[in-house]
Amino acid sequence: MSRSDLTQRILAEKIRKGLSWDAIARTLGVSKEWAAAACLGQMALTAAQAHALCGLLNLPREAETLLQIVPYKGSLPTGIPTDPLLYRFYEILSVYGMAIKEIIHEEFGDGIMSAIDFRMRIAREPDPQGDRVKIEMSGKFLPYRVY
Repeated sequence: MSRSDLTQRILAEKIRKGLSWDAIARTLGVSKEWAAAACLGQMALTAAQAHALCGLLNLPREAETLLQIVPYKGSLPTGIPTDPLLYRFYEILSVYGMAIKEIIHEEFGDGIMSAIDFRMRIAREPDPQGDRVKIEMSGKFLPYRVY
């Protein structure tokens, strides 16, 4: 079984059992955002988490090992996303990326926001004109060192 095959199996079992990412996250003891990323092949699970996920989703024993392997992160099927939802994030970065970079450098200095020491929260924000998607990201600032 490849990691790609396992991802498809996870998604199929999630649908078959009617589970939400929040329910899977509670089983793993992590946020729904991290759980979804892990199940989609972007994070490595601990042995205990892999065992719990396999039990929850009736996955084969070999899946436990695959779930613990550090993945090749950031892999999208194409350079520029073609999925409309993912493309909007590409568009946001294209339009606001330089502004984000300038503001971070102005307020923090020369460095980056960590995607390793990172948290994200996705929530529904009610609005009379149509609900909004609220995405909150928080990453540790890592300054470049002079050496």
